[in-house]
Amino acid sequence: MKRTSNLGNGFPNDLPRPHGEREALERAWRPPKGWRMLSAVNNTQIGAFYIFTAMLFFVLAGILALLMRLQLATPDNDLISAGFYNQLFTMHGTVMMFLFAVPVVEAIAVFLLPNMLGARDLPFPRLSAYAFWAYAIGGLAFFCTIFWKVSPDGGWFMYPPLTSKQFSPDIGADFWLLGIGFIEISAIAGAIELIVGILFTRAPGMSLSKMPVFAWAVLVSALMIIFAFPAVIAATTLLELERAFDWPFFDPQRGGDPLLWQHLFWFFGHPEVYIIFLPATGMVSMIVPTMAGVPLVGQRAVVAALIGVGVVSFSLWIHHMFTSGLGIVAMVMTSIASFVVAIPSGLQIFAWIATFWSGRVRMNTPTLFLLGFHFIFVLGGLTGVMVAVLQFDWQAHDSYFIVAHLHYVLMGGMVFPVFAALYYWLPIFNGAQLSERLGRWCFALMFSGFHIAFFPMHISGMLGMPRRIYTYSADLGWSLMNLLSTVGAFILAAGVLIFLVDMSRALLQSRRDHDNPWNAGTLEWLPPRNYGVRSIPEVRSTEPLWQNPGLVTEVEQGRWWLPGTIFGGRETLITAVRDARPTQLLRLPTDGWQPFIAALGTAGFFLLLTVEWVVIAFLSGIGAIAAIVMWTWQLDRHAPCVEASIGKGVLVPTHPAGRRAHSWWASFILVIVDCTIFASFIYSYVHLSMALQVCPPPGSKLPSGLSSAANVALMLMSSALIFWNSYAELPAHACKQKGLRWRTVFALLCVVAAFWCALKGQLNAGLTPHADGWNATVAMLLAYQGFHLLILLMLGCYLVLRSWHGHLVPHARATLDNVALLWHAAVFQVAVTEFALRSMPALMA
Repeated sequence: MKRTSNLGNGFPNDLPRPHGEREALERAWRPPKGWRMLSAVNNTQIGAFYIFTAMLFFVLAGILALLMRLQLATPDNDLISAGFYNQLFTMHGTVMMFLFAVPVVEAIAVFLLPNMLGARDLPFPRLSAYAFWAYAIGGLAFFCTIFWKVSPDGGWFMYPPLTSKQFSPDIGADFWLLGIGFIEISAIAGAIELIVGILFTRAPGMSLSKMPVFAWAVLVSALMIIFAFPAVIAATTLLELERAFDWPFFDPQRGGDPLLWQHLFWFFGHPEVYIIFLPATGMVSMIVPTMAGVPLVGQRAVVAALIGVGVVSFSLWIHHMFTSGLGIVAMVMTSIASFVVAIPSGLQIFAWIATFWSGRVRMNTPTLFLLGFHFIFVLGGLTGVMVAVLQFDWQAHDSYFIVAHLHYVLMGGMVFPVFAALYYWLPIFNGAQLSERLGRWCFALMFSGFHIAFFPMHISGMLGMPRRIYTYSADLGWSLMNLLSTVGAFILAAGVLIFLVDMSRALLQSRRDHDNPWNAGTLEWLPPRNYGVRSIPEVRSTEPLWQNPGLVTEVEQGRWWLPGTIFGGRETLITAVRDARPTQLLRLPTDGWQPFIAALGTAGFFLLLTVEWVVIAFLSGIGAIAAIVMWTWQLDRHAPCVEASIGKGVLVPTHPAGRRAHSWWASFILVIVDCTIFASFIYSYVHLSMALQVCPPPGSKLPSGLSSAANVALMLMSSALIFWNSYAELPAHACKQKGLRWRTVFALLCVVAAFWCALKGQLNAGLTPHADGWNATVAMLLAYQGFHLLILLMLGCYLVLRSWHGHLVPHARATLDNVALLWHAAVFQVAVTEFALRSMPALMA
């Protein structure tokens, strides 16, 4: 950032900006109408679609739960067959965990965060649109399997060998594995968008210490997604390969291990509880100060607690495996960690209580839901401490006590804060408020129904009722508790129904300004516009609207940063990570069909593979890749102007390179995701190798050292050529970039030759993936290298084409920098693979 002479660019002491700039903003950010709404990419539209779809899945999963409760209301009931009941509880858990819980907090973040941070949009609008449509299309297609009775029936955790081909020969498990796998890819795409948006698009002056707690909570949660979700992607890949090609990763009779699935799944599954919980607590930390009329007590301690919960949660996956026969040391350490995680969670609760205590609380519907959340979550936390005790967990595991605990933690820790958030933030959408009278009825029914439904499950669990049973005998003493639970479930559903009716009424009202009905102090309560804010304000406190009551007028008159549109399109500011200095003017893409088409093709590829329509599936995949290439081809091409004046005589670049570019950091996060998936595969190889008495197993051997050395050497040579491209001076004209193109082509040839050496070496060594688990994991690592070969081929060709068409210039070189980063990461994985394959037999010799 540098300054020029004072150009009078709109700050509080300047005159209001011309009315024409407002009209230009309206034109640039005008939302599409009718069926063209499917092409929208703005966070306002995508966030609203996201929230609506997530709530739809909440209702659908609730209907499945009501059907289960009807079946369990009385003993010896035959309303639902055993097989269909298995599908119901599998779909209920899957939809709640994968299609509602994580997506709804991401949805609220996509809708709120740009305005809360003072930005006009998130930095990758088309990525947000792609993430949403992949989730919506794939999720709805997955749910429809229930109507054809081909849904999965192995539980939302899909434990093998129950879900192996031998015991689940139908395609229900395949729908779960392929469908949920790519829905997790959608969640990761959303997480990348949110991380980069939070770190790089905050309003000037909004340093990390001034960032809203909700933004901190979403940031921690999104970082957890980056490290946790790849494990379940790896697990679903392994299980689908076992089902489709008979590679025995989890078959103990052929050197596999069912516990491998549990390790991978729960490394994702337990952090997922906190991925859901932390954004919900961030919402609570935003609403409590407003309802109390005072700043949040101990805000920095609350932020530290969020980070602490996120870190500790990754040490808790064995918490779900206390009865699986693991070593006592691992179980005791996990038990201790389960107690430790309660400390930062409790700190947040005390901060909220102290904030309520220090202010004057308004007892309205959002407050009621917050108080209900406090009560329910504390009870759930207490039972969580109980199941952290090994001896108690051995008795309560797989009983209805665990079902009760799960619902107290997740519904108390997430659903009640989400309802408080919907009542609190709905005016931002169209200016309407939900009915206070109906809201109190909604809370009363949901709160009472919740306890009537789930508290008796503690008792039935202690009486010995196991979960996942579809009926029971009258003489077991569970009848009264189950009848109460069923009555409570319908009372809870009545409260949700009141909310849905009231929400429909509010959404049908015409749009108007909300006028900040709660007198909140954060930026999302600035007047709502399609373009976010008229001008991006300077932030000097955590509650800028309380600190400067005149900020609304100043922003609307265009007296702050970027008071209009410089290039006539959609724009926002990129700011420094730590102190939020303006560093770049980001030119955002407008609405387009490419994200929708790409999502449709992605969903088609995974879902059509499930029903073995292979040709159409691959055509869908090619269509998805083509749509992604089309949208990325338009990026990074605005070469004529390299600096822009954003106000107060400040010039910022429009195309920073390398680590100064936000796209480089998005690529870096993608590399972390890729390396985490790879680490899961390496762990699988190590896990199965350590279970062997002799490694490699009899009849198997490693390829020659010469082929391995050639593989690594060729990959390193390709990396050196790409490194040369990155650090050589980039000519401005395409005709002078022949050296770059030839080096890229030679790098591609090196990658192809390296993979051929690896493949030939493994085949000569007699690799037989279906023989045993060890061979299967080696084949998986080789297949993952082949997958990266295809990726590098596409990236290399894309880089050559960009250079050929003159879209690669010195001040707009993001394509080159990002391809180089991804390339070096792939080479690193090849080197680690060869090291792991060689070192495990040596260590076990």
